[in-house]
Amino acid sequence: MTSDDIFVGGVSLVEIADTYGTPVFVYDEETLRARAAEAAAVFDEGTAFASKSFLCIAMARLAVEEGLCIDVSTAGELDIVLRAGVPADRIIVHGNNKSREELERAVDIKVRRLIVDNFDEIKNLAELVSLTRPLDVMLRVIPGVEAHTHEYIQTGQEDSKFGLSLSRGDADEAMAQLSLIAGVKVRGVHVHIGSQILDVESFVKSLEIIRTFVARHELDEVCIGGGLGVAYHADEIAPSLREWGERVRAAAREVLGESVVITAEPGRAITATAGLTLYRVGARKDVDARTYLAVDGGMSDNPRPILYGARYEAVRVQQPEATRDGCFRIVGKHCESGDVIIDEAWLPAATAAGDLIATPVTGAYGYSMASNYNRVPKPAVVFVRNGVARLVVRRETLDDLARLDV
Repeated sequence: MTSDDIFVGGVSLVEIADTYGTPVFVYDEETLRARAAEAAAVFDEGTAFASKSFLCIAMARLAVEEGLCIDVSTAGELDIVLRAGVPADRIIVHGNNKSREELERAVDIKVRRLIVDNFDEIKNLAELVSLTRPLDVMLRVIPGVEAHTHEYIQTGQEDSKFGLSLSRGDADEAMAQLSLIAGVKVRGVHVHIGSQILDVESFVKSLEIIRTFVARHELDEVCIGGGLGVAYHADEIAPSLREWGERVRAAAREVLGESVVITAEPGRAITATAGLTLYRVGARKDVDARTYLAVDGGMSDNPRPILYGARYEAVRVQQPEATRDGCFRIVGKHCESGDVIIDEAWLPAATAAGDLIATPVTGAYGYSMASNYNRVPKPAVVFVRNGVARLVVRRETLDDLARLDV
C-alpha cells in the first residue's frame, strides 16, 4: 500500500484497473495456494476443493497442484475441470438432481467418488453400474443439525433438498439398496450442514450424530463437507482451516476411532479472502437520508448481499490511508432498488465519480454466481503473484452476450 495506491501480490490495483477495466476480480495467487495446501495437509487424502465457490481452468489446476481433489455438481463444472486436465480419479461428483447423462458420464470416466443423494439416483445407478463398470460412492445423509447461518445456506436440517435422513431410516434403506448393485462400492458417508459457519462445534455435533450409522455399516470414510466461514466484516472472527481441521480430526478420533478417513470440501475458506473486486465510481448522489455511490458493477457480479444480506467492507484505492469520514451506500448499475453492494460503507468523504473502490473478501461466490442481468458482461478475472498480473478469464463482450441468439 502507498499513499495513492494499493498493491496486491506486488501489483498495483490502479494499473490492473487501467489495463483490464472494471469491474474486475483480482486474486492473490499465493493466498489461494497457501489455503489449498493447508486444507490438503490438515485433512486426509481425498479432500476436495468445492469448485462452486470459484471455478475456472486456472483455479482447477491450482487446486490439484496443491494436493486437492475437486468436487463438481453439474455437467458444466465437470466439463471445465476436465478441460483443465484434472484426472478423473481426482474428481468427486455431487448434486441433488444428477441427470441420467451426468451419472453416465461419471461412470464412464471412473470418477474418484460419486455422492449419492436420493433413491431415484440409486435406481439409475442400478442400470449404469456393473462389475465391469464399477463406481465408488459415498452416501449423503441428513444429520438433523441446523447450523448457525442464514437459512438459505443451511443444508443439514431435516427439511432439506439434500441427502437422506438418518432419523427416518432413509439412509439405512439407501445402504440396503446400494448393496444390491454389483459394482457399487460404498466407501463412506458424506455430511454437509451448511455454509458460512463460524462455530466449528456444529461440525463436531454432526460427527456425534452419524457415529452409530458409520459403525453399523462398517464405513471407513467420512466427509464432513465444507461450509467453514470467513470474516467478511471487521466485527467477525473466523477459525482458520487448520483450527477447523484439527478440531474435527480430534473429535473424529474420539467418536469414530483412529482408522476412519476424514476428508472435507472447503471452498469459501480457500477463495474468499484471496479475492477482491475493483469497481469504478460512475456517479455520486447526495439525498436527504444518505449519499449514494454508484459503481460499474453490482448484483450481477456479487448477488450475495441481495440474496442473503451479506456484508462487506470497502476501501478507496487512491489514497487508501485517508481518513474514512464519509458514510456511503454503494450501489450497482442494475434496474433494482435492491442492487446494493454495501449499505453503509465508510470511505473518505471526498470520494466521487472516477475513484476506484475495492471490496475485499469477494473471492467466493462472486464470479461463480455472476449473471448477465441487464445484459451486463461478466468481469475479467486476474491472478497476481510476485509482481506479475495474468489474465485467467477475459471480460465478456457484447458479442459474447449475443452469441446464443438465433
